[in-house]
Amino acid sequence: MLSKVKFMNRIEKKFEQLKREKRKALIIFITAGHPSLQITGKLILEMESKGADIIELGVPFSDPMADGPVIQKSSHQALKKKVNLKKILSLIKETRKNTEIPLLLMSYFNPIYNFGLVKFSKECQEKGLDGVIIPDLILEEAQQWKKISSDIGLANVFLATPTTSLKRMRKIAADTEGFLYYVSRTGVTGTREKINKKIKEELFLAKKVSGKMPVVCGFGISNDKQAREISEYCDGVIIGSAIVEIIEEGKNPQEILSKVGRFVSQVRREMDKR
Repeated sequence: MLSKVKFMNRIEKKFEQLKREKRKALIIFITAGHPSLQITGKLILEMESKGADIIELGVPFSDPMADGPVIQKSSHQALKKKVNLKKILSLIKETRKNTEIPLLLMSYFNPIYNFGLVKFSKECQEKGLDGVIIPDLILEEAQQWKKISSDIGLANVFLATPTTSLKRMRKIAADTEGFLYYVSRTGVTGTREKINKKIKEELFLAKKVSGKMPVVCGFGISNDKQAREISEYCDGVIIGSAIVEIIEEGKNPQEILSKVGRFVSQVRREMDKR
């Protein structure tokens, strides 16, 4: 039986390490099973070797309402290959033989609910998952799941947006585990040429109410320059659609690994400039 401390340590220790080194977290999102589960496993190791700090695996879903066209397409392709929660958890177990990088799942609540809340939490514990992000499970409706998952040390990461009031953000910051996920803009995921002009002041407020809890910003961060700029105002960034696009355009596994590795390395170098 794995303890709560062990599960939380991967995320907490990563942020503690980065704080000591005066560096910001680079979190990468990819859709699990796109283009295959085997390549997903290789991508995790490749991205870690090139400077990714945390990996977020998206669970394919038939109606991904928070996702833009790029991630929607990758999700549908993975579903066509029969990728599901059980297979993804098996991949995580296999991947854990080669890495201790913090791993999170981003999943809509329906697949988790159908899997069974207690069963899912136990599987996460056994396979070596560190946390979950459930974008359609609001704080007020998450307490049953949070109690089940917290009992075994599975971090629940909650989201705040530009329309979240300060009062509500305080509640979210008090309940989130691992980090507070700040969505840089309203709408769905996707690459953007320009970032939200108000992001600096929004992240300042998020940091103010979050206390010691790290604040990480995602949605629309598309390149190394944007990652560096936004990371100046928070504890880390999440990049998803830009990576998924590279994976989609890759002609073969080697090209995918090579191009994704170069992109991650470039972002890491830019974020580390001081």
